[in-house]
Amino acid sequence: MYRNSIRTGVLSIAALAMTATLALAQNHTSKPFSGAKVNAGTVTHSVKDGKNVLTLSEDFVVPDTPDPHWQIVDSKGTVYLLDRLKLKGDKIQTSITLPAYVKDVAKVQIWCAFAEANLGEASFATPVK
Repeated sequence: MYRNSIRTGVLSIAALAMTATLALAQNHTSKPFSGAKVNAGTVTHSVKDGKNVLTLSEDFVVPDTPDPHWQIVDSKGTVYLLDRLKLKGDKIQTSITLPAYVKDVAKVQIWCAFAEANLGEASFATPVK
């Protein structure tokens, strides 16, 4: 009986360690943003409640342009224009949940919808899924 308790305890600890390792493996951080207006910060990909989420780092500087948006480029080069970065009342959307139709992310761009220009982009070492 004592051996069974020890075996159960060891297996529980191993399972917990594997779960923690898998949770950490789901976070990916991009290279720093670079471009005409955005040259600071990174973006982190994580999975929350089974959904892919992108989050800007604390050192990201929002460009002073009329209409910056989140824009995603996948591994095949397909571009997805998503939500605005600036919200009403000077609020900033620092994270975004990706729609299910976005299968992977190779680059995150900050896109000015008004000027139709890429303000800066950050790429991942390998596309994140």
